[in-house]
Amino acid sequence: MTEPTNITLAVTGASGSIYAAEILRAVAADPRVTKINFVASDSALRVFAEELHLSGRNDLAEKLLGAPSPKLQQHAETDIAANIASGSYPTDAMIILPCSMGTLASIANGLAQNLIHRAADVCLKENRPLILCIRETPFNRIHIRNMQLASDAGATIFPAIPTLYNHPQSTQEMARNFVNRVLAHIGLPQPNAYQWQPD
Repeated sequence: MTEPTNITLAVTGASGSIYAAEILRAVAADPRVTKINFVASDSALRVFAEELHLSGRNDLAEKLLGAPSPKLQQHAETDIAANIASGSYPTDAMIILPCSMGTLASIANGLAQNLIHRAADVCLKENRPLILCIRETPFNRIHIRNMQLASDAGATIFPAIPTLYNHPQSTQEMARNFVNRVLAHIGLPQPNAYQWQPD
């Protein structure tokens, strides 16, 4: 797999803002990544405010990083004319973390109602990696059917389930290990990532 250098990162309104913050920090710090297109839904903004005490859309990514990043471009979810809405724009991979069931449903059924849905649809039609880090429990039959539809269309269903075998000492460490696994899946293994050694 070729190392992705142009990443689309979307955040939707499911619980798990800490995952979004950790993956944004990881790709911003990764020298292999040269461009990050970042989109947060309106519902995600509310979750950020509740879970991380960050409010407002303006400079949200910079607030999460703690400083501006020259490789970062933030888009409004209503901006359907953004670069990532076109198949001619060379995105290497898209990650939605966390991915709400509403977002999953829209992607699975081809309802490009906002920029996140449209960018995901572009990844599917162009055969580019699309990682849906879904966050819900328990799943009802509609959720499961939508996961099947999205998977059949080419998406990877990557539930936001933390690992325990690495003995995490904090929620941040737990989130970071999950993010490391997501990034390794798209060809960006992270330095110092925990790897299971059964022996």
